[in-house]
Parts: sequence; C-alpha cells; structure tokens
Amino acid sequence: MSPTAATRCTRKAPPARNLPQKLFYRIQEAAEIAGVKPYVLRYWETEFKELSPEKDKNDQRRYRQEDIDLVLQIKDLLYKQKFTIAGARQQIRRSRRADSKDQVPFHEAALDGIRAELYDLMRQLSA
Repeated sequence: MSPTAATRCTRKAPPARNLPQKLFYRIQEAAEIAGVKPYVLRYWETEFKELSPEKDKNDQRRYRQEDIDLVLQIKDLLYKQKFTIAGARQQIRRSRRADSKDQVPFHEAALDGIRAELYDLMRQLSA
C-alpha cells in the first residue's frame, strides 16, 4: 500500500478541545472529527445497529455527540485494537450491556423513593 493510500483512510482527528460544541454534526463534520471518510461512516451504520444517526427533513444524517463518541469507539476498536467488524460489534454490545447493568440499581433506588412518597400521599389523602 502506498503512503498516500494509507493516509487517505486514517487521517488524524483534530484535538478534542477544538471541536465545535453543537447539538448536531453533519456527516462530513463527523467524518473529519473521527478522521475517516464519510463513506466509512455510512458503512459502519450498516454494520453497527447502535450507530444510527437521525436524518433531517432533507434526509441528511445528523450525528449527535453520543454518535460521535460511538464512532470514535468503533474506530479505536477497528484501527488501534485491530478487532474485526464482528469482534468490535460484540465488544460494543458487551460494554453497552455492562453500562446498562450499572444503571439499574440507580433506577430501582429512585423508584423505591417515588413509591414511598406515593404511599405517604395516599395515607395523607385517606386520613
């Protein structure tokens, strides 16, 4: 592979501190942030169901910050850690499952508090 072909697919991402703080990014901006070409992002959308940016009324992709973070995670898994697409897909699903398990106790505790307040209100209303 020639040096230009290698650099074409793996451009350096700009430093995080220079990222524009926006609600949505177009595909070209997301590709520049990730250091890949837009067609790579479109391909990843077909391979990773977790990556599904919204589309606006003109059918333009709108990447949120969460989508950008996922793109950067996919790029790290594929390019730096040398996972296959299938391996990266499994790794992302595992990490998402672990994240959701970590949040369950918080939700249960919040629901218990709400439930206790509702019982107190019911007792007050019945008295």
